[in-house]
Amino acid sequence: MLVVLAASWWSEFWEAFCEKLSELFGVFTGKANIGEEIRSAILQWKRFIPGTGETIPITDAIIVTWVAMLVGILLFCWMGGKKSKIPSTRQAVMESLIDVMFGVCRDYGLNEKQSETIIPMVGTIGIFLISCNTISIFHIPPPAKNIAFPFAMAIFAIIYVIFMSIRFVGIKGFCRSFTDPKPFMIPFKIIDFFIKPISLALRLFGNVFGAFILMEFLSIVCPIIVPGAFSLWFDLMDGILQAVVFCYLTISYIGEVVESAHATNERNEEKKKLKEKLIAEKNAAEASKQAESAA
Repeated sequence: MLVVLAASWWSEFWEAFCEKLSELFGVFTGKANIGEEIRSAILQWKRFIPGTGETIPITDAIIVTWVAMLVGILLFCWMGGKKSKIPSTRQAVMESLIDVMFGVCRDYGLNEKQSETIIPMVGTIGIFLISCNTISIFHIPPPAKNIAFPFAMAIFAIIYVIFMSIRFVGIKGFCRSFTDPKPFMIPFKIIDFFIKPISLALRLFGNVFGAFILMEFLSIVCPIIVPGAFSLWFDLMDGILQAVVFCYLTISYIGEVVESAHATNERNEEKKKLKEKLIAEKNAAEASKQAESAA
């Protein structure tokens, strides 16, 4: 009796297993439409907040962003926990990351005080983007696949760059940075501040969206083993890399303005000293001539 029940159970299990496997590999049997599967993955889920009619929409990007934000806060609290004289592994990792950020700031001409001012915000942006980008490893669509998310982050970043640049070098210094190295660069420098956020947004969107499409394709075509191996790079490492690049460029944009403003001030000081020197030499020559005439 037990043998008959076991054989019956095994027969039903094997039939269900083969049917499920056939569904997974449906692309080879003609049961799956790759284009339709990827299209359904790309299209964002959209609903409206209950009780608001159709006035306040809520999308999957919004939900995942808040989930990622919560994960980022928990990660930050865990990494930045209580410090000890003998650093733990997480404390050592956190301190190493901060040292790296200080090094990047110094490379772009920012002093210690300026670096201490921008690192908390840039680091927060980095942790937030890492949480948003790497959440796709759990087969959850990352917010950056929605073009609005990268552009919102890029606009925020460029506003922060302008604000901190003015704070470090003043409005006059910020305006003078547009004339570095020559005044004819002013139109190009102005255009650059429109190109930078577009570049930041498209870089983040293109890499995350491309990785998302590739992983969806691999999940349809080869749903076993292969997606897991590729996910370590395209979902995890690529997501971290794009967050690092975003933070690196944000620091570099601030550093460019500060360096340009300082370079312009130095040139103005050199011109002023040269002018004073020429005036002094001219006055000395005139005084010498007057002395000779009097003699």
